[in-house]
Amino acid sequence: MPSNSTANALVLLQFGDNPFTARFEDLEGRAAITLEEAASAPNIIVKLTREAPWADRHEGILGPANSYLYFGPSQSPGYVVYGNNRNSIAMPHFLRQNRENTTSRSRHFTAQSGKDYKWRITPTRMECVDGRTTLAVWEVSHPDDDFHAKLTVRPAGIPIVTEILTTLVLNRMALALGW
Repeated sequence: MPSNSTANALVLLQFGDNPFTARFEDLEGRAAITLEEAASAPNIIVKLTREAPWADRHEGILGPANSYLYFGPSQSPGYVVYGNNRNSIAMPHFLRQNRENTTSRSRHFTAQSGKDYKWRITPTRMECVDGRTTLAVWEVSHPDDDFHAKLTVRPAGIPIVTEILTTLVLNRMALALGW
């Protein structure tokens, strides 16, 4: 029997392995999150969209429905904007290393609420944690599966699902670009 921390989790399947363009669907095949290139000149802009029909099915989802990742020249780190917010946040702010352990692949970020989170990163798995609580787990799928990866967002992560997805894809982009 599943524990309370996973019983009401959201499970999303990621189709496509490109960290700049992918789609996430729930287990019923409904579009949940779309990641697409919104512009490419002069610099790349990637738009993450939380699909309203999917989000409306899940109580507790808060925050903006979109985020925009604005890259600098030659795909250098730029900034992130949530929804229609006029405030931009530098990408490196979402990719901070712990000063005490600079060899760790973990990356820290601060949510819009001011709360700090950490992504534990390995080549095939990433975990978003808040102290002792795991909020989300992203895992590369088996080669025989039709999807590239599976993301499980536990109940504690549902309110900030857009921020979890934004920082997940930003970490994947940073790895692909060698930041």
